[in-house]
Amino acid sequence: MGSIIPECSCAENLLNNNQPLPIETIFKLPAETPLWPSGVGNFASGTIDLGGLQVSQISTFNKVWAADEGGPDNVGATVFEPIGIPLGFFMLGSYIQPNNKPLFGWVLVAKDVSLSIINGTLKQPVDYKLVWSSALEMIKQDKTAYVWLPTAPDGYKAVGHVVTTTPNKPSLDKIRCVREDLTEQCETYSWIWGPGKDSKLSSFNFFDARPSNRGILAPGVRVGTFVAQIGSSSTSVVSISCLKNNNVNSTISMPNLLQIKALVLAYSPVMYLHPDDEYLTSSVNWYFSNGVLLYKKGEELKPVPIAPNGTNLPQGGTNDGAYWMDLPADPANRETVKKGDLLSSKSYIHVKPMLGGTFTDIVIWVFYPFNGNARAKLGKLTIPLGLIGEHVGDWEHVTLRVSNFNGLLWQMYFSQHNKGAWYEASELEFQSGNKPIVYSSFHGHATYPHAGLNPQGADVIGLRNDTAKSDKVVDFGSSELVSAEYLGSQIIEPPWLNYFRQWGPTIDYNIDDELRKVEKILPESVRILLETIIKALPSEVLGQEGPTGPKTKDNWTGDEN
Repeated sequence: MGSIIPECSCAENLLNNNQPLPIETIFKLPAETPLWPSGVGNFASGTIDLGGLQVSQISTFNKVWAADEGGPDNVGATVFEPIGIPLGFFMLGSYIQPNNKPLFGWVLVAKDVSLSIINGTLKQPVDYKLVWSSALEMIKQDKTAYVWLPTAPDGYKAVGHVVTTTPNKPSLDKIRCVREDLTEQCETYSWIWGPGKDSKLSSFNFFDARPSNRGILAPGVRVGTFVAQIGSSSTSVVSISCLKNNNVNSTISMPNLLQIKALVLAYSPVMYLHPDDEYLTSSVNWYFSNGVLLYKKGEELKPVPIAPNGTNLPQGGTNDGAYWMDLPADPANRETVKKGDLLSSKSYIHVKPMLGGTFTDIVIWVFYPFNGNARAKLGKLTIPLGLIGEHVGDWEHVTLRVSNFNGLLWQMYFSQHNKGAWYEASELEFQSGNKPIVYSSFHGHATYPHAGLNPQGADVIGLRNDTAKSDKVVDFGSSELVSAEYLGSQIIEPPWLNYFRQWGPTIDYNIDDELRKVEKILPESVRILLETIIKALPSEVLGQEGPTGPKTKDNWTGDEN
């Protein structure tokens, strides 16, 4: 089911866009999720066996403690602990989230299914260490919080904290530690809460915890608990561990083909292009069928037309500069192809296991024949940047992160030039049920969850990434599944996917010359700042290099960031 309705009193000041929300504000997807098709495997079965350690994802909570200030937007955070834990399962740690968004989260609980009496996968802690108390904090809070780190027995590790509102140590039966071989190193990720700059103990912070090593083959499992520590998120050694999937069949809970189809049908986004953008998406086949050429180094005068599905493209290798694509040589046809073809447009889907096979990443790629020039923001002025940003062939993507416990959409990643960002489902816009909305930026085609300016750089000066709704719409449900390595030979990858060279030529221009054309009208201080922002972008984004295809990107086998 798609709803998340905790039997609890939630934070008194959960906020959205800095507007107070009622106490019952808990996010749930706009529509109920379907019953997923059955088949081989354990997708959406409710539990996952990590190898003698069975885990379940809990998203019903009791409130433990709340602060009404500090943290993101200075509106505080709330600590919860899971309730409704299945028989035989145990709590691994508490959950915390900032109050600037509706309640939407989860933690794992665990059950020992190893059948070992002496060296089971779970054990009680032998003691607790008090790592922080809010007693001395000059903050608005409903009561005093005490954060405890379990002291694990030899051969075991703590994977979460316990939070109480009394100075008495929690019961040793409150939580379980996990056998060391089923744990993995954690790192801090996003900042959840800290008392704030006026606090006597303002160096103490709460962070999300995630496995340090993440990717298709990485076994690390996120627990949903937090790290409480003195210092910043750059601290390399944290006090708790993540879990590890030691199951020999670590992808047993991944969706099968029918389930992938159902997930795409339920969650496929809808993308709005900017109303003024003349450079639109197209299918790869349309692009190749309209005169796009393959060039080979040393034989530049003898380009070869590319076959409709890229069957004559060189396969494998590296981006060694030996081959590249370019638009048709005929000027009229060249301009036509640059503008794309919405009617032919489709998305290309790569499905991969993430976080030790406890989540499925549905990576949705979209192709643009051409990327327009970048524009700078100078106060209320918009300044075109000449050739900067223009390039042939532009691949962009978004990623849906779906729980393998229940098939629920939890997060979505938006690629944005040389970076990108994760957003929880509670932060997205939806239409037609549970279909997230994506906005493509004018000319640059970076993706965003909301319409607006989306500036890159400083408030006064930076690069513009304008997004808005229009009648230029791309339905990502019109798609082709091009890769899912864990399914083996069930998916045949198209030839163009294994073309690892450039999808466009290297554009020969001098970035300093292009900047000088613009900078004549700018004060020196503004000119230096603009140069710094632009030169921090990779050559592929600037248009100086032809971009490469999806399979060459780090996120193909790794995490998004």
